[in-house]
Amino acid sequence: MTLRTRITDLLGIRYPIIQGGMQNVGYASLAAAVSNAGGLGMITALTFPDARALADEIALCRSLTSAPFGVNISVFPTMRPPDYGAIVDAVADAGVGIVETAGTPAVREVWDLLLARGIKVIHKCTSVRHALSSERHGVHAVSIDGFECAGHPGEDDVPGLVLVPAAVDQLKVPVVASGGIADGRGLVAALGLGAEGVTMGTRFCATQEAPIHERVKQAYIENSERDTDILFRPFRNSARVGRNAVSQEVLRRTSSPGATFADVAQLVSGARGKALLQSGDIDSGIYWASMAQGLIHDIPTCAELIERMVADARMIIAGRLAGIVAN
Repeated sequence: MTLRTRITDLLGIRYPIIQGGMQNVGYASLAAAVSNAGGLGMITALTFPDARALADEIALCRSLTSAPFGVNISVFPTMRPPDYGAIVDAVADAGVGIVETAGTPAVREVWDLLLARGIKVIHKCTSVRHALSSERHGVHAVSIDGFECAGHPGEDDVPGLVLVPAAVDQLKVPVVASGGIADGRGLVAALGLGAEGVTMGTRFCATQEAPIHERVKQAYIENSERDTDILFRPFRNSARVGRNAVSQEVLRRTSSPGATFADVAQLVSGARGKALLQSGDIDSGIYWASMAQGLIHDIPTCAELIERMVADARMIIAGRLAGIVAN
C-alpha cells in the first residue's frame, strides 16, 4: 500500500515519512535505510568537516540506494561558518535534488544557491510567520516543528496539535508535521491536521541502522515523555535534549541572573555530544531527544518501523475512523 500526498509526489517517495537531518547521526547508512524503506533519508551536511567529505558520503549513499534521498543544510551562528557555496555545489554536482534547510535568516542565501541549481527545498520552521516568509522566498515545502520536537523548538511554545493546522490554514505549499511523532497514530494525526507527511528524528535514532551507541538507543526506550530538558531559554535559543546529569547542570548554571553561554559552553560542545553518541556514556554531554521518546518501545530496522507505521495508519484510517463515521 502507498500513501499518496503532495509530499510523496514532490519528492518521488512511496510513503510521506522523512528522516530529519540530525548532527552526527545523519550518515549514509541511516539515510539509505530510510529511503530503501520508502521514506526520504537525509544526510546531514554539517556532520562532515568539508564539502569534499560530504560529497564522499553522498557517493556512499548513492551506492546503497537507488531511491531518492536528501541533504540537510543548517545555518546557525558560528565563529567559523562553513563554506555553504561549496556545500551546495557538492549536493548539486552529485545530483541530489532535495535539501532540508533550517536556521537563521541567513539561510536565505543558501536558498538562493539551491533554487538556482533547481533543487527542491524543504525548510524547517517553528512558527507560522516564519513559514510564510519562507514560502514567499520560494521554498517548495515547509516542515513545521511543534514544541514537542528535539533540537530547537523556537520560543513560542506552540505544540503541533495547534501549530500544524495553523500553518496549513495559511500556506499554499505542502506542510510536513514534525515533533513528537513516532508511530502510525502520529502519522494519521498529522494527515488529519492537514499535513502532507511527517518528519521524525528521535524515532529514527532508535533504529538498528542509526550509527549511534546501543546505550543511547536504549535511553530512548527507557525515558518517558517527561525526560527531556529545555536548555538556553535565557539566551532565547531554546534546545530540547534528553535529561541527564549534564543537562541538569546546564540548567543550574544558567538559572542565575547574569549567566552567559560561556558558563556552559564546555559542557554542551559539539565534540562532547558526538563522543556521547559514539561511546554511549549518557552523562558525558548532551544529546537531542523529543517528547516522542515516551512512545518508543523497541529498536526495529528502518524498514520494520516504516512498514509498521504505514500498516497501523491504514488500520486506523480504514478501520477505527471509518467505524466511527459509520456509526
